[in-house]
Amino acid sequence: IPLLLKRVGIDPAVASSIIITTFTDCFGFLLILGLASKLLL
Repeated sequence: IPLLLKRVGIDPAVASSIIITTFTDCFGFLLILGLASKLLL
């Protein structure tokens, strides 16, 4: 990720933390939805 961001011209230190946070939030949200559907069904 950092090499791609540097090539585009974005500071890798700032943008990579935003990207990692987004992936972590999406994974956690899908995990909670999956667990809730397993418990309800």
